[in-house]
Formats: sequence, C-alpha cells, structure tokens
Amino acid sequence: MELQEVYALMDRFAASGLTALEWEKEGEQVKLRRESVVPAAPASVPAPVLQEDEKAEEGGLVTAPLVGVFYAAPAPDEPAYAAPGASVKKGDTLCLIEAMKMMSEVPAPADCVVEEVLARDGEAVGVGAPLFRIRRM
Repeated sequence: MELQEVYALMDRFAASGLTALEWEKEGEQVKLRRESVVPAAPASVPAPVLQEDEKAEEGGLVTAPLVGVFYAAPAPDEPAYAAPGASVKKGDTLCLIEAMKMMSEVPAPADCVVEEVLARDGEAVGVGAPLFRIRRM
C-alpha cells in the first residue's frame, strides 16, 4: 500500500463516525482505532478555517482540521504560539496538532486577536473541535 493510500484512508476514517477500522489486502493490513476521548465532529461544527464573513468579525472559531493531539507551544518549556490576548497575523501558527508522529501547524485564518484558547495542551481533539475563539482586527 502506498503512503498516499494510507493518508487517504486515514482522512476518510477521521471524517467518518467509525471508532475502528481493519483493512487487509494481499498480506498488508491496516488497523485504525479512535479512542472514546476523541469526539466525532458534529455536522454543525464550523469549517477548520474561517471564511471571509461577518461571523469571523464578531468572534469566530478556529477548529481542528484533523484528529490528533493539541499542543499550544513548540516544546513544553517554550511559550505558547498564541496566548489569550495575543495579536496574530494571517498565516501565523496558532498551535500544533500531532497525528501519527507528524506535527501539523494550524495557521491563523486572518489578522486577529486570540480571545480564548478552547483546547488544553496535550488533549486529543477531533476534526472540527473548537481550538480558539478569535476576533478580527
């Protein structure tokens, strides 16, 4: 199985309501399991990146684009990327999400002020889980 196929399978699994998946083909086997602490994303959760609309100006949410572990800082002994009250520019890193030993940066969708950090450092998050409440500048 090619790496791209594994990633595609992971994406589809993350977007589904399944808690476990086992797949085998020609001697290759893949097992995916979701722990109960990672909630399935409700259909009404906002998109991972804020769009240009009025909601974002009033105080929008930045949500998790993938399933993984939320990290507020690049390392345990370093300051958070975006603490409450911090002003950030569009594209600045707000946090990291670790999935399968790979770190993914979550960028700021716009120039904004971080109003509230909604996830806890080291906490498992699901697709669409609210991470930050922001206010556009």
